[in-house]
Amino acid sequence: MKTNLLQPTLNLAAGVSGAPPRGNRLPLWLKLAYTAFMAVLVPVYWSEYGPTNFLYFCDVTLFLTLAGLWLEIPLFASMGAVGIVMPQLFWCVDFFVHLAGGNLTGMTGYMFDPKLPLFLRGLSLFHGWLPFLLLFMVARLGYDRRALPLWSLTAWGLILTCFFLMPRPGAVLANPKAPVNIDYVFGMNDVSAQTWMPEWAWLVLLLTALPLVVYLPTHLALKKLCHSPQPKADSTGTIQPLENHA
Repeated sequence: MKTNLLQPTLNLAAGVSGAPPRGNRLPLWLKLAYTAFMAVLVPVYWSEYGPTNFLYFCDVTLFLTLAGLWLEIPLFASMGAVGIVMPQLFWCVDFFVHLAGGNLTGMTGYMFDPKLPLFLRGLSLFHGWLPFLLLFMVARLGYDRRALPLWSLTAWGLILTCFFLMPRPGAVLANPKAPVNIDYVFGMNDVSAQTWMPEWAWLVLLLTALPLVVYLPTHLALKKLCHSPQPKADSTGTIQPLENHA
């Protein structure tokens, strides 16, 4: 009897939090494989690059993805998808252009640097498959529209932290592998800061252009192509999942 009395409250709480209805919609083997990957990547990156490396957008998304896989909460996968699908797809293009002998932007040049251990570069291949994993998760769990404002706030926090507190391009650090110019807050080059506009103008450009040019188009595409995960309550207070719609 107690369970029956509490069930409407629990269902409503799930609806407010954006949690999906019960039922595993993501395969267990995928959760275990991704967890094993993270169990290797996190200590290796921490040892090689230091903790500040986890301030990159893509590294923050790694942890959102891990939580989204196990908890099956659409908001986590949706935030990751809004934030990095478009940039990481561009990373894939740059990588394959470089692999073919060309040079598009140089952003994946480190993947071909023989000075870096092959194992370390192999771990960085997650930039190539993570966007597709997030798209799969959003397709299965649904797209939570709160992802756009929440990821934008997250990105702003990371950008401001890296601009004011993290090392600039060309900084000489005790650990030569430690990242500088994290999230490109001083320009697209890790050797020297961009010079074609004032630093404050570049900062403002990042804070405004990323949400408008990168995150918003991704949000609109996912909202159109994916169903909404938000459940609704019937007259008894029981949460009913919404039907999928294109």
